[in-house]
Amino acid sequence: MQLRSAKKLNLIFSSGLLILTIFFFSACHKKEDAAQAHADMPAMPVSVLTMSATSVPINTEAVAQTEGAKEVEVRPRVGGILLKKLFEEGAPIKVGQAMFLIDPVPFQNALASAKAQLAQQKARVDQTQREAQRLQSLLATQSISQREADNAASDYTLARAALAQMEANVREAELNLSYTTVTAPLSGIAGRFVFSEGALVSASTSLLTTISQISPIWVRFSLSDSELAQLGGRLSEKNVQKITLILPDGSEYQHAGKLNFAASQIDPSLGTQQLRATFDNANQQLLPGQFVRVRVTTGVQDGVFLVPQTAVLTGDKGKFVYVVEKAEGDKSIAGVRTIQVGSWQGADWVVLGGLNAGDQVLVDNLIKVRPNAPIAPHPLGHVPALPNQQ
Repeated sequence: MQLRSAKKLNLIFSSGLLILTIFFFSACHKKEDAAQAHADMPAMPVSVLTMSATSVPINTEAVAQTEGAKEVEVRPRVGGILLKKLFEEGAPIKVGQAMFLIDPVPFQNALASAKAQLAQQKARVDQTQREAQRLQSLLATQSISQREADNAASDYTLARAALAQMEANVREAELNLSYTTVTAPLSGIAGRFVFSEGALVSASTSLLTTISQISPIWVRFSLSDSELAQLGGRLSEKNVQKITLILPDGSEYQHAGKLNFAASQIDPSLGTQQLRATFDNANQQLLPGQFVRVRVTTGVQDGVFLVPQTAVLTGDKGKFVYVVEKAEGDKSIAGVRTIQVGSWQGADWVVLGGLNAGDQVLVDNLIKVRPNAPIAPHPLGHVPALPNQQ
């Protein structure tokens, strides 16, 4: 019985050894077949771009919003009935231009009353002056007492003080009458009407309209800590070289901007630095409230490479590119090169590390290319000659 069990164990062991041997030789043949197939694979034609070090601006982009350099609320200084609107909504307004007319009749009457009181008081001043002079002459002859003369002089002084008050009342009435014509405090673009004609408006509280000064125009934006680090730290008027405005259609605004405000601290709730730039807007192409983009440039970075975005791939170890390498027999194969990238420069990645001057980077047929696969590189834009058909 023990002999039969031993024979079975030897048979099982021999069978397992035979299977392992078959798998080993099968795997070797597969590797040899794969290597042979790889060697027999025709060279893939690819376009390459030869790297040369260059300099690129240090910049970043951010979403921004335009706002009027000055935005003023137009309110009446006197209350009354709004008789007429003297401008068009959304029209350009010049400083001092008449915008609204408030019923002037009550203020005209108040001015007339103040002038009448002024005339009456002038007559009172003349009367007291004559009386004081007459009593002063009688005092010289001791026809009256000193007290009577002093009282006359006091009446004259009080009349003159009342005259000054009446003159101030007339000036105030004239000023209030002038306020019935509401004028523009600055030049800009008028807003919409808030009150219709015939409405009752209150002094200093009723909002009639707004005026926005849009030339120059301000652009408000903010940058995060990481973006500020990319630019070299906190921004100020000294270290910002250029601010470019990018319109909603992707085009660049023709005028460069200038930083006119930079917050002295980072906003703790958002983790950003609040910034503002000013742009010339004489043609009124920009309007307050538009969403745009700004590109802030702080300097120039040397010794970097520009690689088309389509040539940069992403793998387990980060971003990489295929480069031309030499194999046995001076054949060209595709090598993998891990790179460190910065920001975008147009349609290119800014490569900060991983490449050297003279490296040839593959820029097309990347889906078909495999590491160490044979390739037939040719300059970008050059169409290679087709092999002769047999």
